[in-house]
Amino acid sequence: MIFPSIYLASRSPRRRELLQQIAVDFAVINPDIDETSHAGELPLDYVRRIAIEKAQAGKALLLEADLKPVLAADTSVVLNNAIFGKPVDDADARRMLKQLSGQTHQVLTAVALATNQQTLCQISANSVHFCELSDADIDWYLQTGEGQDKAGSYAVQGLAALFIESIQGSYSGIMGLPIRETGQLLMQMESNA
Repeated sequence: MIFPSIYLASRSPRRRELLQQIAVDFAVINPDIDETSHAGELPLDYVRRIAIEKAQAGKALLLEADLKPVLAADTSVVLNNAIFGKPVDDADARRMLKQLSGQTHQVLTAVALATNQQTLCQISANSVHFCELSDADIDWYLQTGEGQDKAGSYAVQGLAALFIESIQGSYSGIMGLPIRETGQLLMQMESNA
């Protein structure tokens, strides 16, 4: 399958790796948006809104004559309907990991594709079950620094895999860019062109 050349509105090296995995030609742009959740906003609505806003903000950075679409994504870890974003410090990361310990949580990733005419969006909803984490487990993981800039304070593709008992859904969606949904959006955009 040959996908169109796009812009990726993300600083995430994982998203770049996943696009390279499916042979998408892309250039990175960095739109800046406010990612604060709205009062009463449900996690599913939040990730959808943020992904769409990132894609549209990325498109707004380009000249109108630039017809390449902009792809953006947003990932949130959710437990009991509470969004676990990126930790602000080690204490925040510790709090999140303690709450995720022994629990099944959701990882929601919205992926959006903006063109000059429209913005399309799809959601990948996945479940991850963590083993019981001891204080020593959490201390060790925090010392690695791996989860510092990750939703939920962990990276499924890294050392945190030691904590994961089971996954239901898309591994790439948990990493931050669901391959299947991304491919579907790119194909849908091509068929609409």
